[in-house]
Amino acid sequence: MDQTTRPKADFTIRAAEAAEHAALGEITARAYLDDGLLDFGEDDPYLKTLRDVAARADGGEVLVAVGADGELLGGVTYAAGGSVWADVAEDGEAEFRMLAVASAGRGRGVGAALVRACVERARATEGCLRVRLSTRQSMAAAHRIYERLGFVRTPERDWAPYPELPPLLTYSLEI
Repeated sequence: MDQTTRPKADFTIRAAEAAEHAALGEITARAYLDDGLLDFGEDDPYLKTLRDVAARADGGEVLVAVGADGELLGGVTYAAGGSVWADVAEDGEAEFRMLAVASAGRGRGVGAALVRACVERARATEGCLRVRLSTRQSMAAAHRIYERLGFVRTPERDWAPYPELPPLLTYSLEI
C-alpha cells in the first residue's frame, strides 16, 4: 500500500511518523478517557499502552489522520493476524485497534476514514480474508460506523481481557 491514501475531505490518512508518536499517544489516551472507555480512569494501566505509539509502530502499523494544516486528528493501529498487536485476528485475518479521534477531528469522517484505510491495507495483503475488531458495548457511535462500512457482529468471538470486566464485542468484515 502506498504510504498515503487519497485525501478525505480536509485531511489525509498516512503512516504515522516517529515525531508524531507522543502527540498521537496523548490523543488516544484523551479520547479513551473523555469517552469513559477506561474502567479505572486516570489510574487505568491500559493508559500506558495507549500512549506508547512507538511500541505499536514497532509491532504493527500505525496510521494517522492529518489535517491540511498538519494537525493530528486521530490514529489507529493495524495488526496482521498472529502479530503481537492482534487480539482477535488469526492467520489470514487482520484487525485494527486503538482507534481514536481528537475532538478537532470529530464529525469530519476521520474515524470512518481510518477504518477504511485499515480495510484497504488488509485487501492489499495477500491471503487476508477478513478484518476483525473488538469494541466496548457502550460505543454505539463506533458500532454505527462499523455497520455502515459492512462489518457484522460476531458474538461467538466476544471476549473479556480480564474476567472482572465486561466482555468486548467483536465485528468482522469479509474482504
